[in-house]
Amino acid sequence: MLMMMKSSTSVGLLTVLHLVLFTGASQLSKPCDRSCFSGTCVDGTCVCDHGWVGDQCQHCQGRFRLTELSGSLTDGPVNYKYKTKCTWLIEGLPNAALRLRFNHFATECSWDHMYVFDGDSIHAPLVAVFSGLVVPETKRNESVPEVVTHSGFALLHFFSDAAYNLTGFNIAYSINSCSNNCSGHGRCSTATPTTGGVYCECEEYWKGEACDIPYCRDDCGSPDHGYCDLTGEKLCVCNDSWQGPDCTLPVPSTEAFWSLPSVKPSAQTQGRASHQAVLHSGSMWVVGGFSFNYSNYHMVLNCDLGSNTWDVVPSGSGPLYRYGHSAALYQDDIYMFGGKLEAGSANVSDEMWVFNIPRRTWSPRKPDTPPLAALEGHTAHVVDLVDGDPVMLVFFGYSPIYSYINKVQEYNIRSNSWQVVSVGGAVVRGGYGHSSVYHQASGCVYVHGGYKILSGNKYGLVDHMYRYHVHKRTWLILRESGIARYLHTAVLLSGAMLVFGGNTHNDTSLSNGAKCFSADFLSYDIACDEWTVLPRPSLHKDVNRFGHSAVVSNGSMYVFGGFSGVLMNDLLAYTPPSCRAFSSPELCAAAGPGLRCHWVETRCTPWQLELADNKCRPHSEDELCLHFSDCATCTSNTRGCQWCEDRKCISVTNNCTVSVRDSSRCKLREEQECFRLANCRSCSLNANCQWEAQQQECQPLPGQLCGDGWHHVAEACLRINSSRESYDNAQHYCKNLGGNIASLLTDKQVQFVLEELEKYHLSPWVGLRKINVSYWGWEDTSPFTNTSLRWLPGEPSDSGFCANLDRAQAAGLKANPCTATTDGLVCEKPVGSPQSQSGRSCRTPCALRTSCSNCTSQAMECMWCGSTQRCVDSSAYVISFPYGQCLEWQTQDCNALNCSALRTCAECLERVECGWCGDPSDTGKGVCVEGSYRGPLKSKSGPRNRDVLRDRDMVMDQGLCSSERGFNWAFIQCPACQCNGHSRCVNASVCEHCGNLTSGSHCQSCMSGYYGDPTNGGKCNACKCNSHANVCHINTGKCFCTTKGVKGDQCQLCDSENRYLGNPLRGTCYYNLLIDYQFTFSLLQEDDRHYSAINFMATPEQANKNLDMSINASNNFNLNITWSLSSTAGTISGEEMPITTRTNIKEHRDSFSCEKFNFRLYHNITFYVYVSNFSWPIKIQIAFSQHNSIMDLVQFFVTFFSCFLSLLLVAAVVWKIKQTCWASRRREQLMRERQQMASRPFASVAVELEACDDHEDLLQAVPKPIAMEPCWGSRAGVLTVLLFLPRVQSGFPPPGQSGIAIASALVDTAQQRVMDFKDRGLLLKHRKPFVHHQGTCV
Repeated sequence: MLMMMKSSTSVGLLTVLHLVLFTGASQLSKPCDRSCFSGTCVDGTCVCDHGWVGDQCQHCQGRFRLTELSGSLTDGPVNYKYKTKCTWLIEGLPNAALRLRFNHFATECSWDHMYVFDGDSIHAPLVAVFSGLVVPETKRNESVPEVVTHSGFALLHFFSDAAYNLTGFNIAYSINSCSNNCSGHGRCSTATPTTGGVYCECEEYWKGEACDIPYCRDDCGSPDHGYCDLTGEKLCVCNDSWQGPDCTLPVPSTEAFWSLPSVKPSAQTQGRASHQAVLHSGSMWVVGGFSFNYSNYHMVLNCDLGSNTWDVVPSGSGPLYRYGHSAALYQDDIYMFGGKLEAGSANVSDEMWVFNIPRRTWSPRKPDTPPLAALEGHTAHVVDLVDGDPVMLVFFGYSPIYSYINKVQEYNIRSNSWQVVSVGGAVVRGGYGHSSVYHQASGCVYVHGGYKILSGNKYGLVDHMYRYHVHKRTWLILRESGIARYLHTAVLLSGAMLVFGGNTHNDTSLSNGAKCFSADFLSYDIACDEWTVLPRPSLHKDVNRFGHSAVVSNGSMYVFGGFSGVLMNDLLAYTPPSCRAFSSPELCAAAGPGLRCHWVETRCTPWQLELADNKCRPHSEDELCLHFSDCATCTSNTRGCQWCEDRKCISVTNNCTVSVRDSSRCKLREEQECFRLANCRSCSLNANCQWEAQQQECQPLPGQLCGDGWHHVAEACLRINSSRESYDNAQHYCKNLGGNIASLLTDKQVQFVLEELEKYHLSPWVGLRKINVSYWGWEDTSPFTNTSLRWLPGEPSDSGFCANLDRAQAAGLKANPCTATTDGLVCEKPVGSPQSQSGRSCRTPCALRTSCSNCTSQAMECMWCGSTQRCVDSSAYVISFPYGQCLEWQTQDCNALNCSALRTCAECLERVECGWCGDPSDTGKGVCVEGSYRGPLKSKSGPRNRDVLRDRDMVMDQGLCSSERGFNWAFIQCPACQCNGHSRCVNASVCEHCGNLTSGSHCQSCMSGYYGDPTNGGKCNACKCNSHANVCHINTGKCFCTTKGVKGDQCQLCDSENRYLGNPLRGTCYYNLLIDYQFTFSLLQEDDRHYSAINFMATPEQANKNLDMSINASNNFNLNITWSLSSTAGTISGEEMPITTRTNIKEHRDSFSCEKFNFRLYHNITFYVYVSNFSWPIKIQIAFSQHNSIMDLVQFFVTFFSCFLSLLLVAAVVWKIKQTCWASRRREQLMRERQQMASRPFASVAVELEACDDHEDLLQAVPKPIAMEPCWGSRAGVLTVLLFLPRVQSGFPPPGQSGIAIASALVDTAQQRVMDFKDRGLLLKHRKPFVHHQGTCV
């Protein structure tokens, strides 16, 4: 008893002590620097709740289950992160209405999507796909989008890519609640107690599901204007002279209005998009279109616009469901061409089907000549040619094989044949999702907008406006709308083209909040080439949409269907003003916008071409001409442009020496056609074009290497232009010519430019720009290192960022601001080579690649969509899945193709279509299968079609994961115990002991020395490394060999390429050292981290010399040295004998005596050095050498004579240098003497000449100088004498000559001194004066 009391007392004390310690520890716990949004702070770090990640638990990433009757869900308090995948399952009451309200939604349009499914898996019906900015057009609450599911569940899945992350979303949900709480105009009531459904009981004059539609305002102006029909549709019934939703507008009216016709859609009129609609006998026929669910889909619908009733045409044996096709009416037949099918890898069609309206039957057409390509996103019109033949013209479109098409195809209805029209005029860009209308009076087709290929291999929305003349077959470029869009509609009404809706979102970085779903309403005045923005529809709800259709009936435009996150089946009507309502010529002329009228005699009538007397505003947009880069486009537009001789487009108001104003006079139109072709396949169809693989563009096939106006210099084509431009305009000009501003990299290019500039005296721009503070580089990214071009003195200046040639003679560069203008520019482009391009084959189109690995083999060229199992071109991803059909895409890492390939529960639940079935062991083993929250699913029709993930023929099969047999189904969160079948759990989630050679917190890895994939019960195998490694790669089993020189997956080979010899299967590998060389082994790389040993071997080369050895290392090591009588290394035969063993050293020296080891007897004696037990990184130096103690005489004499000859050579060189210096000094001295002689002063000497007939005495006499100038030292002097020139027989010199001459010479005066004395005596005797001059020689 005492012992029990002591025990209980001890336990109590321990408990109190534990609580005190725990309280103290909690008080000392480190707080978090920032708040944890969806987690708990533990020791300064946020521990996130299930489904949340981030340093503050601020991003969703996982699956959530919501069971409350109302609540909300969000991606987090900040912008969502890249590659986000979040899934929410809202579980309500069975078959109850579950309402979702999107209070805020902002994601990247067309890339980041929120999917809403009416059920508990993605195999349930899809009801909405939201993307972009889902913001109400007005501030009224009824504009907030709502989505309702009726299965009792709602599954929401969000996926974002790795580009842009926006603010995300906040979605409220409620179960069995009324829409928008009846908008404050009614009360929420229960339908029946059994079903529990609710509905809105609306107040008077309000109707609709949310009581948000007013009706009969002001009692419809009763009784004069109309009356309110309270028994039927609850709307105003107007008298014949009044119109409008409330009967407030007269007939005719000067005002336009929108309305929602009371057309009751039948159960079969599902919402659809990218369909086509034509008008026939007052009925609108809707053909095809995209739908979320094709189980109750009808290919053709009919709406009688007079009686406002829908009619469904049975499908029968018609064409497969499709969208993005074209439909054109001819007589009683609808001609449908192309479109995208919902099944198949190459799922774009080139089929032609004809629907006969009276018989309501489909029939295929098999043309004699096939069309150019299978197309989607094109438009078509039936027109009559000059000869009366009816043809269907197909404009543009996208082909998975040929990319964006800019061709016009012509289908002759009578001959049942296709042809591609040869067009003239402007060179236009083709695309997808544009709109077009046919104006029969003028014979022209107007084409607007679309998703097109742009310059520089870029793609995006455009606001282009083209006009195609049917009979002339020419294109004309009209004025742009200013707002790019695609998947919109256009109709002709009262002389104006009305454009409504569309997707206006371009690249996220440029769109500035543009919406995916637009309600823009534009008007284009055909007569004046003017755009006007009309007021958006003022209705009780937002009407944003794209992918809808529009027809004109009885002077009104009817818009049906479209997509705005949900597929719509509503009908909108727009009634424009009536010209008949304008009572005077002034009011008639001022009618509009969106309307053009003419006063004819006494009344105002709609605009007609034959009565046109257009009074349009003049436009002054001269600068826009510069954007046209070719002659044909420059001269085929409404801007008033002309094409100049220097290949530049300017306004007709500017001066131009030689200009072209008619496109028919333009040359080389085919070249510009090449630049409009989008890929290699389309380029190969044109015989005048070639595909440049490096630049990824189609270029003209040159008749010569460079073309007219270009000069072939080295490996480039150069062109010099004399126009005065800024740098950016110069660059734009060069790009228009198919080149770039010149990077003068070679001396030949520089020399050519300088020679040309001397002719024209220009200072042109060259492609040299300032990259940063101290670095200049060429436009082609080459550094500026050309020595032929130099900066002028004082250049480059800090104010200039672009360079031009300023003085051609000095090859000088000058830095100027890029906005400044200079005289001239130099362009360059690569040399064309027809031979080099013709043999190149095009790559397989993305659409024909059937696997993820094949699709993503070329980086960023194709994109793989796993949910549809399709490969699409990266430039066409947006138009390939315009309605969010792709749940997730890859460009490099290919994930498992199906659920069964995923081996862990965590991987399984990352795929939204998968669920995890855990086995009865509850150790983490299981199988991943397609499923829902309630259990696994299987296909009704056996193996599922690989092309369709969205098929709805999946049924639940609990037998795949039966709980009765102990299996556990997980769809929201993995089971707590995840030990991969190798351990049981303690505390529900901690693996107790990993068995089966596994390790890790979830037994997910093999132990050291073993490899394999132990996940989901996999096995681990021992590493097979032949005793040369302890560990191997945990997945592949490749050994990490510990001995340098041993290689192979199982360490079974020696690295013989690097001088390692041996046999690692029986021993080891050795590095074969050379004698008298020092070797350094640097084991510093990451690949060397597993090495802890290296072996060497050396054999003496000389039998009479000792062998010295030295080794040192940067780290400590163990050393073992042995020797053997043979060189059979690594055999472990017991032949090696030990010499020395040392441990934990850094260096060692040793010497092996040639006598002790008897080198003479054992010629193959080999020494082995084993270096082991070192740590990485390490550097080892080792050397073996053999030296003599007494110097060899031969070596002595060789050394002596080498030194002696070297000294002689040095002496000879010194003597030669001395002689050269002396000769140079002598030359300088002689030059100074000559300069002194040339600068000596002169004196006058009077000479008396005696007339003497006898010249014999003069000839025999010694010449006497008339002057002598002694040099310094009197050893030399300059003597001057008179020379007697020959004369004629008369003794007189010839006419014009004096008969005498003066001569001077430098003489040695030392030998003439005796004669000097004699001369002095003679001078004294004859009393001749002698003048002595001061010497001037040096």
